[in-house]
Amino acid sequence: MRVHLGSDHAGLDLKEHLTAWLLDHDYEVVDHGPFVYDALDDYPVFCLRAGEGVAGDRAEGLDSLGVVIGGSGNGEQMAANKVTGIRCALVWSEETAVLAREHNDANVVSVGGRMHTLDDMTRFVEVFLATPFPGEERHARRIGQLSVYDETRELPDLPESALRAPDA
Repeated sequence: MRVHLGSDHAGLDLKEHLTAWLLDHDYEVVDHGPFVYDALDDYPVFCLRAGEGVAGDRAEGLDSLGVVIGGSGNGEQMAANKVTGIRCALVWSEETAVLAREHNDANVVSVGGRMHTLDDMTRFVEVFLATPFPGEERHARRIGQLSVYDETRELPDLPESALRAPDA
């Protein structure tokens, strides 16, 4: 599997660690930077490219996921989610990593390099990469609604229950 990486300066050390870990575990790594520490760098430059890499691979039918890394992971998640077709989840535990894949079919994961130990973050990424999307209908339906909105910018229909006034 190909894994696209992007970070900011706060995630640089984790990105370098993950690159080595991924290669040791037979993943193909595409590193979108940064490659040197710059406290003033801008995470969108790198995280948008990681998202575009995943989206491009998937459009070609390739098995590809992504990892974006920052101090908290929040901005990096927001940047990756601007890429059409990307569903990036911020994870902070093994459980959130599993749920990101099983319930949301997330194709990019965001982790905060200043929020957890190196071992914990590596484990979150490992769990994310190893967890398949089982395709349960309710989750596939919801992901489909997001995909349609991503492409058309049309809101999904409201459910009938939302069209009725609540009982007083």
